[in-house]
Amino acid sequence: MQIFKRLAWTAGAVLALLGAAPAGATTFSVSFPKAASAAPLDGRLILIVSPEPTPEPRLQVELEAPLRTPYIFGQTVDAMAPGAPIALSPAAVGWPAARLEALPDGDYTVQAVLNRYETYHRADGSVVKLPPDMGEGQHWNEKPGNLYSTPMLVKVRHGGPAVAIRLDQVIAPIARKTDTEFVRHIRIKSELLSKYWGRPVYLGAHVLVPAGFDKHPQARFPLMVFHGHYPDDISGFRTTPPDADLKPDYSERFHLAGYNRIQQEEAYAFYQRWIARDFPRFLVIEIEHANPYYDDSYAVNSANLGPYGDAINKELIPYIEKQFRGLGEGWARFTYGGSTGGWEAMATQVFYPDLYNGAFIACPDPIDFRAYTTINLYENKNAFYEAGVVNRIERPAMRDYLGQTLATQRDENQMEAVLGDHGRSGGQYDIWQAVFSPQGPDGYPKPIIDKRTGAIDPAVAAYWREHFDLTHIVVRDWATLGPKLKGKLHIYVGSADSYFLTDAVYLAQEKLEALKDPAWGGEVAYGERAEHCWNGDPKLANAYSRLHYDLQYLPSILQRIEATAPQGADLTSWRY
Repeated sequence: MQIFKRLAWTAGAVLALLGAAPAGATTFSVSFPKAASAAPLDGRLILIVSPEPTPEPRLQVELEAPLRTPYIFGQTVDAMAPGAPIALSPAAVGWPAARLEALPDGDYTVQAVLNRYETYHRADGSVVKLPPDMGEGQHWNEKPGNLYSTPMLVKVRHGGPAVAIRLDQVIAPIARKTDTEFVRHIRIKSELLSKYWGRPVYLGAHVLVPAGFDKHPQARFPLMVFHGHYPDDISGFRTTPPDADLKPDYSERFHLAGYNRIQQEEAYAFYQRWIARDFPRFLVIEIEHANPYYDDSYAVNSANLGPYGDAINKELIPYIEKQFRGLGEGWARFTYGGSTGGWEAMATQVFYPDLYNGAFIACPDPIDFRAYTTINLYENKNAFYEAGVVNRIERPAMRDYLGQTLATQRDENQMEAVLGDHGRSGGQYDIWQAVFSPQGPDGYPKPIIDKRTGAIDPAVAAYWREHFDLTHIVVRDWATLGPKLKGKLHIYVGSADSYFLTDAVYLAQEKLEALKDPAWGGEVAYGERAEHCWNGDPKLANAYSRLHYDLQYLPSILQRIEATAPQGADLTSWRY
């Protein structure tokens, strides 16, 4: 009895704190005050309906964790005026309830967010409305300037009265990082991207400089480009010991208690090696290239994102090497990364073969579209299911370390459809589409998959093959690429990768190892039972090796430099 009294009091307290809506609500209207914006706004209106009060519903939405995500509904708004409520349409896209009318009766905590769009007039004449990145890495639920409501408890019942939601909160700006002895931050205007987008576009980078950088002005350094998702700073580098009062957390992914402390310990250990007297000196950079579609650009030239590959490699990298005394030659540049960063490392080496001397490609996004996770884009007709004679089964998109399905292809794509139409969700499948697809007649990326039905467009798949299927491109162009890529591609993936990225590597390995004149001379390795994102260390568990990117490939890099540096190359100024 005491337990039930305590639960009743807790629910009442939460109701008082959050503010209760009228009982029996089944429809919702949303408005924002002039204090939030005096001008009309465009954007995606997102309603989150959760059976759990904490954390805030907007922070419960995880595209890669459907089992932890509550009900979500989305609707695009144009010129939404301050003080003028907009009713969430019965046709608003929802997940897992397809429409509001399918939302089960019950008590929920409700919150709404407006992911604001701006209008872009691009150089090719296309006009599109997209969410600009505001320094947060393209996350709608944390984007500065986006409007959101105070969470409120509602009792949903069919036929009940409407609930009025007021977007009275504005997400605050993010402060820029300050420079330290070892970490410097740069930001440049890209002329190439600014021309494409019709407005100023900037690229940024965090630069890890070696010990003694300022005391050895004569030294010039090799450059290591660490690709990955939007970095808010140099990752895994800490100049102070772990916090003594840090409260240990638990990593569900790695099944480790106190993983937050492990991360701090490893980051501090990296710093201690970085400043050691016998450690080779080099530059490490992590790039900021968030864009209106995602937290990074995939570092290639694209019909929908513009010339990010050229901007990074021909504007940003030369600027960094000039500012921080890089050697500035292909034999002294290397690239690496995991997952998205793994794909980018391979693509950078393939599309700019003379500019880099090696790519370390960990758990890459699909490098062969015959295994676009669990989909063969060239042979399958539907991305959501595999059809049999009289039955069909759903295709998985994500699994746990034991192989249990955590999300299906239908889940992932339909959740993205809620968060944005025209590929504007900021999700994984939408950025693949934005990078790899041609531009459609409406100016937005031409869809590869119909997010309602799962149907695959074979014409778009053919475009993907010729422009971004890395395995196909390497094999197709081996006569010219072979002499430039021989021995440069090192590919690593877990045999139990969470997103089935192993399959594309299997297919790629078969094609690459069959190359001749010259033989490809690269490396492929698999982590036994390793999930995402195994990066090639056979001795350590993935939970630890993923923290060692900046050190792990160094022996191979130094060996490659010794073997390939041209006569008279500077092999000493950076070995002080």
